[in-house]
Amino acid sequence: MKIAFVLGEESADRIGSEVARALRTQLGPSLQLVGLGGKALEKEGLESLFDVEELSIIGVGAILARLPRLLFRLRQTVEFLVAEKPDAIITIDSFTFTNRVALRVRQRWPEATIVNVVPPAIWAYKPGRAQALGQAVDHVASLFPFEPRYLAEHGGPPATYVGHPLLDHPGLDAILERERFSGMRPPSEPAHLLILPGSRRGEIHRLMDDFGRTYQLLHERMPGLRASLPVVPRVRNLIEQRLKTWPVRPELLEGNEAKWAAFGTADAALAASGTVSLELALAGVPMVLAYRLDPVSYLLRHLVTGWTAALPNFLAGHPLVPEHFHEFVRPEALARRLERLMKPTPERAAQLDGLRQIRELIRVEHPPAQTIADLIVREIETRKTGKKTGA
Repeated sequence: MKIAFVLGEESADRIGSEVARALRTQLGPSLQLVGLGGKALEKEGLESLFDVEELSIIGVGAILARLPRLLFRLRQTVEFLVAEKPDAIITIDSFTFTNRVALRVRQRWPEATIVNVVPPAIWAYKPGRAQALGQAVDHVASLFPFEPRYLAEHGGPPATYVGHPLLDHPGLDAILERERFSGMRPPSEPAHLLILPGSRRGEIHRLMDDFGRTYQLLHERMPGLRASLPVVPRVRNLIEQRLKTWPVRPELLEGNEAKWAAFGTADAALAASGTVSLELALAGVPMVLAYRLDPVSYLLRHLVTGWTAALPNFLAGHPLVPEHFHEFVRPEALARRLERLMKPTPERAAQLDGLRQIRELIRVEHPPAQTIADLIVREIETRKTGKKTGA
């Protein structure tokens, strides 16, 4: 059997590799992987069409600047999939690219079995994407319990809640074994801060100066404060270059093991809004989130219709985690919020309790990757027999 993956960034690559392992367990060692993936999927045997780092861009301005290259990669991916005719195509996240691929494949090869993992965040913005997703894919494996309802309400495809693969991450398991959620964990002395300016170059350029100033202010207000900055290899040089201007510098950490070890000892985190906010939430790390848009995206900010852009807030149902957007990314405000989270304050206790509730909310009985694999196999069989599956 041949399974194709189509994705566009590192977090999707991790999910894809876990699904690939689960599929191989179910379908046997002869399973062939093709398509588009990163280093994790390549370790599972997939030879990627091209480096997915080319797709790891964010913001309308950045996309427009690289549009000719992106369109070329789009056509290349579609041609490959139509020629290969895999038993199933798995699209993961990166909706702008992956759904265009799926839709064009569907137009040229209507019989294709296409499953989406990590649907677009229609709960935050652009609910019309649900219908576009429904035109391209047969079924959605959603990572959050509220997504199937949202997709159904907005004309999207059938969806099944499978849980989030982070729930099975060994780094998270080690943290939970220390009973972080048995009550309010007292802050360390001296305090330990995580600094997470993002994994994309645009994010790093737009946030590093503000994060550096915030850390400087905190260092002045909290003598002995130490900080860690986990970094992925592809942006390490950029991070090191930007750190040269910081009066006080954090410890750089590379690799998943070091990152999750830091998550297990951190008292709070200053982070770029994104997937990392869920990682922090599940690890029980109080946080303050910040985000700056590129100039073109800022002009289109009215397209954001949701009341929050932070996953922990949406899961909690209230503004549990502070969000500082664009002109409100002010180091003085960030520093004061973080200081309260690194001391035994009501703010810290409230976040810790809310994060514990989030973890309970998204708990599932079976490993998410295995549930996704079961769903994919079921869709393949359904397509072959001509039967329909329900949500």
